[in-house]
Amino acid sequence: MKILACDGIHADGLNLFKEAGFTVETSDPIKDPAVLAEKLQQFDGIMVRSATLITAESLAKAGHLKVIGRAGAGVDTIDVEAATARGIAVMNAPDGNTLAAAEHAVSLLFSMARHVPRADAGMKAGEWPKNGLTGFELEGKRLGVIGLGRIGATVARKAAGIGMEVAAYDPFLPASASGRMSVPMKTLDELLAWADIITLHIPRTKETTNIIGEAQMRKMRKGAYLINAARGGLVDEEALIKILDEGHLAGAALDTFVTEPLQKDSPLRAHPKLILTPHLGASTSEAQQAVSTILARQMIDFLKTGAVAGCVNLPPLSAEAAKEVGPWMPLMTELGKLANRLVPAASSLHITYAGRTEALDTRPLSRLLVAAMLGTASGRVTPVNALSEAAARGLQVSETLGGDGDGFDRLLRIEVAGEQGCRSIEATLHRGPRVVRLDGVELDFDPGAHILLMKNEDRPGVIGLLGSNLGAAGINIINFSLGATGDGHAIAAITVDREVSQAQVAGLRTIPGIVSLEMF
Repeated sequence: MKILACDGIHADGLNLFKEAGFTVETSDPIKDPAVLAEKLQQFDGIMVRSATLITAESLAKAGHLKVIGRAGAGVDTIDVEAATARGIAVMNAPDGNTLAAAEHAVSLLFSMARHVPRADAGMKAGEWPKNGLTGFELEGKRLGVIGLGRIGATVARKAAGIGMEVAAYDPFLPASASGRMSVPMKTLDELLAWADIITLHIPRTKETTNIIGEAQMRKMRKGAYLINAARGGLVDEEALIKILDEGHLAGAALDTFVTEPLQKDSPLRAHPKLILTPHLGASTSEAQQAVSTILARQMIDFLKTGAVAGCVNLPPLSAEAAKEVGPWMPLMTELGKLANRLVPAASSLHITYAGRTEALDTRPLSRLLVAAMLGTASGRVTPVNALSEAAARGLQVSETLGGDGDGFDRLLRIEVAGEQGCRSIEATLHRGPRVVRLDGVELDFDPGAHILLMKNEDRPGVIGLLGSNLGAAGINIINFSLGATGDGHAIAAITVDREVSQAQVAGLRTIPGIVSLEMF
């Protein structure tokens, strides 16, 4: 088998492949997706860091590719959905660079406090730049940590060790988790107003992009500082320059950028209140050695035995259980996504496997569902670490095996609860993945399809108006399933042939008799 290693993978990991009998070819970063697509036709696996982007286009001809390995934590440079659709496993090594990334954030903290880069530059220019470089002491200062995962928690621990007061906000944690954490939790607005320094340690997702924009910067204390050593795009770079120029923020340190490498003419480069480093968070010899060997062992085991560990798109699964468990996997992923939409930031999840379950290994299925609920696309949660991440976020997961299948050979019941209430979903594989009840109301729909979920007044004319409006918009109804709730209302699951835009959904909500309508 052949492995392509791009972006300067540490030799220790490559040697493990060679010792296992693999052929290894190394390459500089491959930026052109068309060139990468041609290259990948020859390989069974590819290892990358952050320079080579693996897009849907680059996977188009990868007929032999079985696994993609990211030598690090984030997988935002990999199109995980495209890889999954092609049956390609995506692996990462999230624990290997935790210490390196945390220590770099702390080094930026010290550098800002004591003006180390400016002092060094002045000295090397023949100056004695003592005036104007009065710093501040970190002991007693307030550090606000956004993101309390592995890296953020390590930063919080180290900051507390030097006498800083630490509090945190995590967009992936429910409010109920606050009492379980050793670090005090605040809302984002509370943290911004409280902290002397804000440091970011979250993945970049659609929800977290520009989480620190102009409005958030203005909520920070005058004279505060900002650090982003997580992912580019979390901070609005244009707004940051504006706020620094106005003097509201005293300074910032950035290790990651929206565009990498940073453009030579970027206004960030010349700004006197900015400290910039070229994405060095994981750039220690120890971290690069660790992530390369961790990832190589995972990829070797997967390619030789089918064992799954460290995957962001597959649960841990033995070959013996695959035949029985495999058909349920797509259903679990879709149900996890549906549950997350119904109850964001849930605090409890109970899964019941009812009916004939004696041959079903539910462990990978439950992990897959939890991972989908917590969000696998960011790389922050995988089926491998889903349960521990759930516990850290305050999501209590429980499971019941057996019981009445209500006429089905196997019936899956999910009960999920949070601050927005409790919801229940019942599903089975009868005629493919199907939801058969929602909140106790009998329905029938494929959770993986384009679904409009509607609550409406149970009276004539509402359904007709909805259908007319969808037809006028060129949207075809594939399936319509309706059930009465018994209180004068009904719930409908409407399968359509394409996604309905938010603007169109907003228009449909104005139809008389529609109580609520969401696109899933």
